Order: sequence, then C-alpha cells, then structure tokens
Amino acid sequence: MNFSYEQTTKIVFGRGKIDSIGEIASQYGKNVLLVTESVNSPLAPLYERVKGLLQQAGLTVHHYDGVVPNPTTESVDAGTQMARSEKVDAVIGIGGGSSMDTAKAVAMAAINEGRAWDYLFFKKQPEKTLPCIAVTTTSGTGSQVTQVAVMTETATQTKSAVFNNLIYPRVAIVDPDLMVTVPRHTTASTGFDAFCHCFESYINVNGSAYTDIIALEGIRMVAKYLRRVVKDGQDLEAREGMAWADTCGGLAIANAGVTLPHGVGMTISGHCPQIMHGESLALTYPSFMRLTYPAAVEKFATVGRILNPELSGLSDEEAAKRCCEEVDQLLKDIGMWLNFESFSVDEATIRRIADRSHDLPDYKANPVIADIDEIYRELMEALARS
Repeated sequence: MNFSYEQTTKIVFGRGKIDSIGEIASQYGKNVLLVTESVNSPLAPLYERVKGLLQQAGLTVHHYDGVVPNPTTESVDAGTQMARSEKVDAVIGIGGGSSMDTAKAVAMAAINEGRAWDYLFFKKQPEKTLPCIAVTTTSGTGSQVTQVAVMTETATQTKSAVFNNLIYPRVAIVDPDLMVTVPRHTTASTGFDAFCHCFESYINVNGSAYTDIIALEGIRMVAKYLRRVVKDGQDLEAREGMAWADTCGGLAIANAGVTLPHGVGMTISGHCPQIMHGESLALTYPSFMRLTYPAAVEKFATVGRILNPELSGLSDEEAAKRCCEEVDQLLKDIGMWLNFESFSVDEATIRRIADRSHDLPDYKANPVIADIDEIYRELMEALARS
C-alpha cells in the first residue's frame, strides 16, 4: 500500500459554529474582505450577522458582493481589485461553491501579479496567498476543504481552475444551521454533487485506501439523508448528515480527484452558464455509469449495496449493473432526472461541448477512458431523456 494525503484546512463543524467566526478571523489580521453573492440575495441577513460578529471582534470589514453563479473572470477580477485597494489581511467567503471559489481565487490573486486566470493549474503557479476562511451554506461543492478555485472566461466559454495547495482555506466553518433555508432544488443539486465527489474519488485511478474510507462514508450519508433533506429542508439531522457528506466529498477529491463527469460537467457549464454544476452532473451520470461500470465492477457493486442493501445477495456483476439503476432512481426521487432540451441546449451545442471535453485532464482518471466521439454519444442520450 502506497499513498500520500494532504489536508491543511482546519475544519470547525457543528451547529452554531458560525458564532466563532470573529474569534477565528481575528487570528489572521484586523482588516478583512467578505466575499458573497449580492446583498439582495436571501442570504443577506446572514451577511449582516457575520459582519456584526467580525466587527464585535474588532475587525474592519469590507464587503465584495459581486459573486455570480459559475464565477467569471470579471467577477473574480473585481473582487481582487477590492482586496488590493483595501490592503486586506484575510478573505472570508460565505455561500456555496461560487462564493468560496471566488474567495480563494481573490485571496491568491490579491498578493500575486496579474489576474487569477493567469494561475490556472497548467500555467504559472502562485508564490503566496492571503489567509482564506470558507463558510459553506450549502452541502455539495466541498470547496471549503479543497485547493481548487473554479472560474469561467466568458469570452472563450472556457471553465477551468486554479489548483494549488497554497489555496486550501485556513479554516472551514461547516454549520448545518446555515443550510436550513437552502431551496429544494439547490439542496438536490448540491447534494448530488456531494455524491458525485465521493463516487468519483472512490472509483478514481488515483484513489487510495485512505480516500476510499472517506468517500464511502460520504456515500453512506447521501444514501441515508439526501432524499430526506430534499423532502424536508428543516430536518436538521438530515442537514447535518449532508453537511458531513459534503465535507467528506471535498476531503476525498482534494487528494484523489474527480473523473470524467466532472470534466464534462465543467465544459457544459462553460458553454451553458444557465446550467448549475450539479445539474450538469445529473445530465451526464446515467450514461457515464453504464459506460464505466464494467471496468470497476467491485466498486460499483459496493456503492450499489450502500444505496440499496437489498442488493447484498447479488453477485458483484449484477450489483454493479443495478448500481446504475439505483443512481437513476436517486436522481428521479430528488427531482434531478434532467435532459438538455429543458435547458434549450441543442445538438450543435452538445457537439461543441464534446469537442472541448478533453480540455481538462479529469477523463484520464476514469476507469474507462472515453474518446470525444464516445462522449458525444453519451451526451446525446441526455438530449431528450424522459
């Protein structure tokens, strides 16, 4: 057995933990930038509450509220400019993956030359970063514990990422109380993303015995709680379980990585920003599962039996096949059985998405390496899925 595992983020997990943000942030300076979506969003009361907690701790707070879903280079650049002009000591991101990714990118770019986009994983690497604190309000992206910041260059419809161990948040605050007002569809979309993080790290060719343990724990949480929390967003036990699933997913992908669906999903969002990240995964998963399971029968069987314990008496081969059906059913149960037509995406756009689907290296970590034409065929199955 050989593996290495790195995780530098301190995780502060539990109900009411947001109340400690002033004490936590004061360890990193006195002048901070709060990074969020618009002050007109439903989370505005939380933003004001956090500002108050920070100010009570003696901190000066500047608020950048220009985060957009599927962060763009323009929105990240604007946040970077504010961080530089105010000479902040630390950056605090509050929200879902878009806010936390923007915060990480801003914290990095603020004290390096150029723009965050200049530091994509295949370009030059940053030398330093400001401390970043990530406060998640959803249960799916895992961004609070990863070294990744995703953004889109709108001019070229290119979605890519900064990937560097320097940008792990110093602290992640995971407070399930902050998640009870998340809308049903967002709960479903981010919850399915959490499942995908765990599943893809588990089948990933770069996975390890250590990441497998974390990933399987996350999958168990999803199997137990995702349907429950979609049905009743006020179910705090289910919110807590999904917050843990989300964190497990982030911890797993930070070291094992993701596979084909995430690379394709990033390309989908780059071309079709109206499609949420979790929705892009829901579009790809039914075909991806059937493409991949013959090359990872034992692991698919293990996941199938977690999703449906009644599969325990079946052979690995049969349980692996049934795993595909179990994921289909999960998507249907949480309202995520989707097709491209519902997003006004046509065949020509799907062709362009497929042609760019190897831009990111995630497909190489899949147990089955699909070529571009195969990916096109798989995506076409989702065009008018019913």
